[in-house]
Amino acid sequence: MHLSNWLLFCSVALLVTFSPGPAVLLAISNAIAVGPRRAMISSMGNGFGLFIISGVAMAGMGVVLATSATAFMLLKLAGALYLVYLGIKQWRSKTSVVAEAPVAPGAANPNSFWKLFRQGLTVALTNPKAILFFSALFPQFITPGEPVAIQFTVLTASFVACAMLAHLFYANLARLLKTQLATPGRAKLFNRITGGAFVLLGLSLLRLRSKAA
Repeated sequence: MHLSNWLLFCSVALLVTFSPGPAVLLAISNAIAVGPRRAMISSMGNGFGLFIISGVAMAGMGVVLATSATAFMLLKLAGALYLVYLGIKQWRSKTSVVAEAPVAPGAANPNSFWKLFRQGLTVALTNPKAILFFSALFPQFITPGEPVAIQFTVLTASFVACAMLAHLFYANLARLLKTQLATPGRAKLFNRITGGAFVLLGLSLLRLRSKAA
């Protein structure tokens, strides 16, 4: 892969990853709730999900989603329902953004590593736009005659790095705004805004159309 092609790809990836979406909103929400460092756990899960999606796209799932209306609808519905679920959960959340309540001995930690990791992973895997994006974008930067698997790995790793950078930026921005949400009223407003945004993003997935439709 030529360096100029890789730099162009990274420019596109930065533009895409810094644009607000489900993963960015999840990073912001978790940064407010559990802090930027732990919020990056969900971003790690999202990055792992992107690697899976890249492999799926490479295997031809992007073509399946583009040609099978049923497969596209099922994945789209799963992604929309999960985002709406996160939105309702955030809307109803009564967690203070000032300090986390201590976890009782023997109780399950609602903000455990695996729970946060699973959130980011699920957001990535249930987003049909990601598979279609990889399937449409990656071939534009693949050099014919060179090993495809290696190029997919480089492109995916570069995209995940850009995504992690974007999430780190938004998570730290959220940390700076945390003091502005110290009062219960503002914390409730934040939960309502982010919850509503999750629901809107979920509903927006339902507007996606398969090429086969």
